[in-house]
Amino acid sequence: QVQLVESGGGLVQAGGSLRLSCVASGSILSIGPMGWYRRAPGKQRELVATITSGDSTYYADSVKGRFTISRDSAKNTVILQMNSLKPEDTAVYSCTARVSRLAGIFGDYWGQGTQVTVSS
Repeated sequence: QVQLVESGGGLVQAGGSLRLSCVASGSILSIGPMGWYRRAPGKQRELVATITSGDSTYYADSVKGRFTISRDSAKNTVILQMNSLKPEDTAVYSCTARVSRLAGIFGDYWGQGTQVTVSS
């Protein structure tokens, strides 16, 4: 079994910052790409940012220049640093990781999500 657990969500005023963490644990051989998605009320899930095992990153246009994704592979952790937050960033943020439990076999795993609320 593999578990992803997020932390760091909360309530913040517009212009503020939050730091989300996601730790993967369990029977893990290796981890490939990791990333963050978000789902705002009444909207579809949106890809926020991803990072490969080689530290190549991707950001949605809506968060470029404000959010930074990073990972600590030794700790099976992915971080999302969110600065200059806007009310439209309000959503449930979930982390995902492509995990290998056996050589050559990967599966996608998800965390439960953490609420981020940005007040105006």
